[in-house]
Amino acid sequence: MQKTNPKRPIFKKQSQKHPGMEYKMRPEPLFDTSTPGNDKLRDKKCIVTGGDSGIGRAVAVAFAKEGADIAIIHLKHERKDANDTASVIQERYRKKCLLFDADISTEDQCIKAIKKIIKEFKNIDVLVNNAGLHYPVDDITQISTKQLIETFSVNIFSMFWMIKAALPAMKQGASIINTSSVTAYRGSAGLLDYSATKGAIISFTRSLSANLVNKGIRVNAVAPGPVWTPLIPASFSPEKVSKFGTDTPMKRPAQPVEVSPAYVFLASNDASYITGQVIHVNGGEIVNG
Repeated sequence: MQKTNPKRPIFKKQSQKHPGMEYKMRPEPLFDTSTPGNDKLRDKKCIVTGGDSGIGRAVAVAFAKEGADIAIIHLKHERKDANDTASVIQERYRKKCLLFDADISTEDQCIKAIKKIIKEFKNIDVLVNNAGLHYPVDDITQISTKQLIETFSVNIFSMFWMIKAALPAMKQGASIINTSSVTAYRGSAGLLDYSATKGAIISFTRSLSANLVNKGIRVNAVAPGPVWTPLIPASFSPEKVSKFGTDTPMKRPAQPVEVSPAYVFLASNDASYITGQVIHVNGGEIVNG
């Protein structure tokens, strides 16, 4: 069982091909603790996009610890990380953890993945739209139309497609949780298109919460600060990776296990009177909104 270390770990200079693999990271991210669950999500059927690694893995494991059945949507080449996540869930917490590979940048694959999950689960209690990507650039002129479309397709368009496909299987009491970012509030000079999608997610979350409130479906978001995930060594230079997260008030990035409790809270009945809101897990950065 992993243990959370509040002290900043030493990140070696490292790099990977995009979007990165968790099993290749040094040190590997912390995604679970020895703290027992409390059945907050007993027998709920939950979907986590990007649940193979990073924040998604920590959320999937935390949900399973709380008694939920999990379906993870991941890219085909992320199969090893996905299998590792499923093994942890099945060995420690729940017998059922379904894996579905899909490129969520296309609507048809979103629909196909959700249909397969509904066939297995019958209903959906929690949908976590977590998968995302970014490509750092120094200047807006370096952002190609291809990159722009891919970033928006994965980070925000997929949320529309996933939710549209899942809604028929979601009943009163269900919950949708979207992953945004601190960059939605303070911006990022080197992540222009990524930050734009994360801002869109905030507006989408608030608007959808109002749209679905009469159906009894809650919609909220989590806006993490820097988190040690595979996207980091896959996106930034080895020098930046070695200093990642040191510009936060806590002088370090979060481990995924420190972010996942926010998702558990929003998915559970503890948050039954909360919708259209954002939880900021960012190491002490003060943001408006």
